[in-house]
Amino acid sequence: MESLSPDKRGRLSDVLAPRLAQGIVVTVLSGYGIVTLLNVEYALRGRTRDLLVCGGAVLVLYAVQLVLTSARARRWSTGRKCAALAVQFVLTFFPLVWLDTAWGSVAGPLSASVLLLAPPRIAWPSFALISALVLGWGVHHGGGTVLDLAYLAISTGLTGLVVYGLTRLTDLVHEVHEARAEMARMAVTQERLRFARDLHDLLGYSLSAISLKCELIQRIIVSNPERARDEIASVLGVSRQALADVRLVASGYRDMSLAAEAVSVVNVMAAADVRADVDIDCGRLHPLVDTVLATALREGVTNILRHSKVQSCTIKATVEGETVELVMENDGVDAIGHSDSGDRGSGLGNLDTRLMAIGGSLTAGVESQGRFRLTARAPLRPVAPDPADAAESQECPNGGGGSAAAIRVLGRRAV
Repeated sequence: MESLSPDKRGRLSDVLAPRLAQGIVVTVLSGYGIVTLLNVEYALRGRTRDLLVCGGAVLVLYAVQLVLTSARARRWSTGRKCAALAVQFVLTFFPLVWLDTAWGSVAGPLSASVLLLAPPRIAWPSFALISALVLGWGVHHGGGTVLDLAYLAISTGLTGLVVYGLTRLTDLVHEVHEARAEMARMAVTQERLRFARDLHDLLGYSLSAISLKCELIQRIIVSNPERARDEIASVLGVSRQALADVRLVASGYRDMSLAAEAVSVVNVMAAADVRADVDIDCGRLHPLVDTVLATALREGVTNILRHSKVQSCTIKATVEGETVELVMENDGVDAIGHSDSGDRGSGLGNLDTRLMAIGGSLTAGVESQGRFRLTARAPLRPVAPDPADAAESQECPNGGGGSAAAIRVLGRRAV
């Protein structure tokens, strides 16, 4: 028979754990019930009627206790809990009063039930009181030697504590099992959100660039075939990058460079016949910050490329103190229909989420000059980088130095 994989064994263990815990509680209660019945038989040997009555009381007592070990019993109303405790109280002390005798651990289930159902400020004093009542009953009725009296008190308290402890442990097993299931569902949801966010942020730009370049090729293929061939090669490069992006999104890992994205932006803006003034001069950045700002640049450019009325845009990235700031401005606001309302859409919403995760912020809206302005701010040292990112940041602690990447492109326009 084929052995189970580690993942299947783990899932099987998760399913069996609550059942195993509940099974242990049932087994222990059954064992205590049998021990109590043996004590009853020993105390009432030869008294058949009394033995049957007390044996039935013990069976009902432990049956009620088994019901009270379920997690649902802790959610009962106060009246229902009091009724259950009253039934157990009668079943526990009725044999003592009627037969004028006592046997060990008979009050154990009642002690456990009090601990499980009553508030702590009432439960523990009541627990001690029950043990004291059993001990006092034994002393008052001449329950034997000191060892016999000690056995009555200790067995009562110990039975209550064992049943209470096992029941609470079973509850904890169920809670842990449910918590793990909820965490698994949350992890799946987060992964779906990540996948959707990365697809939007990474592929939106690439697909927009491919569309614009194909339109440009269609316009110039007859009049300027050499330029058309160059643009076809550029489209192939963008499409290959898009394919690589899809694979990286699927693997859950994606590092991007703000400087590299700026170079790509210049070429794409030129193909779209949009004047782009690009000034990226922020040195070497932490990989996580670099990726988030590069994603912000992609999303901003994607929004610009969607609107053919845009004639010019300005992109600038600078470092001020411990903060790096990326600013994008473009005209054509009236045609675009930008607004500074709270509805940011999925693209800007994704960017806001990414920036907030590293301690940054995002603002977007129409300026007084009638130009749309998007500002992304991020700390040079992210708030909570991944361990791998943290290790890499040791090599560039100030977010600068090293091989500084600086790009200044002014007045680029399609030919």
